[in-house]
Amino acid sequence: MTATVTDDLLKAEGVTVRFGGLTALDDVGLRVGPGSVVGLIGPNGAGKTTLFNVLSGVLRPTQGTITWKGAPPPGRRTHHMARAGIARTFQGLNLFPTMTVLDNVVAGADRLAVGGPFSLLTGFGRHHRDERELQGRALAALERFDITEYAHRLPGTLPYGVQKQVALARACVADPELLLLDEPAGGLSGKQLDRLADQIRDFRESMAVVLVEHHMDLVMRVCDHIVVLDFGRVISTGTPEEVQADPVVTQAYLGTSTGDPHDNERKGER
Repeated sequence: MTATVTDDLLKAEGVTVRFGGLTALDDVGLRVGPGSVVGLIGPNGAGKTTLFNVLSGVLRPTQGTITWKGAPPPGRRTHHMARAGIARTFQGLNLFPTMTVLDNVVAGADRLAVGGPFSLLTGFGRHHRDERELQGRALAALERFDITEYAHRLPGTLPYGVQKQVALARACVADPELLLLDEPAGGLSGKQLDRLADQIRDFRESMAVVLVEHHMDLVMRVCDHIVVLDFGRVISTGTPEEVQADPVVTQAYLGTSTGDPHDNERKGER
């Protein structure tokens, strides 16, 4: 199933973010429809991280609006977003190092827990039925990502590619409607990239995806729509074919669009 981006599940309009005298995002718009995969790309310092943090509720824009199903987002904390049906992976994995793989994935199901996220981490206030159901969901997620054999291992003892799969399982265990993927291809081999591409295409059957990624081959293979940022502004948007053919995008990636007053502002942000 491939939906068009005219169906507004998540919508950003006129998003501007300023940090002191630095404008990190300038009048940025983005739309995500159910079942679509939207890529967010751009050179280093383009503003991708800032926009991703706005979309995930971590950062509040200086100007502009973010709507989720036509209404304001439910809150700025990760568990607020999770309970609304929005899940996120992190570039640095962000797995709990002292918890088993199984317990890490159970923690991703907090929006389904009667006792809330605190009970998932501590066990306090958890219902036995709730715990059994969430563990069953987590085991099913491990099976889906073919990592059941690692259920009782600690993440740090596993190869990096397996840890990436654990992070994906944790993000998907609660059946989100929107999955925000932050550079999921980083550190993966060619065979692992092929598997990731297949998984992202499969995600479209049940959720929308926003993909922030430097690996252009993956982006062009899986995305229905791409938004290109440079110096905090949208410089191109369209299908993979349209974006690839846009000379403005080529100039931005090759560094030939010189003379922009924001050149010195790229430092410190990818």
